Amino acid sequence: MPLKSAFEDLLETTLARVSGVVGKIEYLASLRGSTGTQYVHWGLSKIHGEQGAQQALAEAHRGLFLKILRTPLRELREDVAVTSGAAEQPAHEYVEGLRKRQEELLPEDLGGGSAEHFSSVLGALLSLTSGPRQSPPRATPRA
Repeated sequence: MPLKSAFEDLLETTLARVSGVVGKIEYLASLRGSTGTQYVHWGLSKIHGEQGAQQALAEAHRGLFLKILRTPLRELREDVAVTSGAAEQPAHEYVEGLRKRQEELLPEDLGGGSAEHFSSVLGALLSLTSGPRQSPPRATPRA
């Protein structure tokens, strides 16, 4: 019997090796089979059983989706910079690719989040990665 739960194993072993929250959700979405509902992760299924693996993968996918919706855009922009760098792709192109596949990235159970909110977050990230990185204007002291 494994010492870790399937969820703990997934977080501490598999997902720990994937860069950024955006990269992690992209990875989990890629594990779904042709039906788009069942995940395929041979090692997790072998150790924890098919049902345990499916539950852990779905829970992690939903949790990462909600984390993206709750994370400030500034932090997500930094996350995308790291993730796109690991993918050896410019941030803007990386986010464009995410937007084109946004339906595929959604977990089956949105956990109270919405596809529209996710779409708006990706749209904002696309805008933030489009031009040169600018600092917000500083307030000038009054004389």
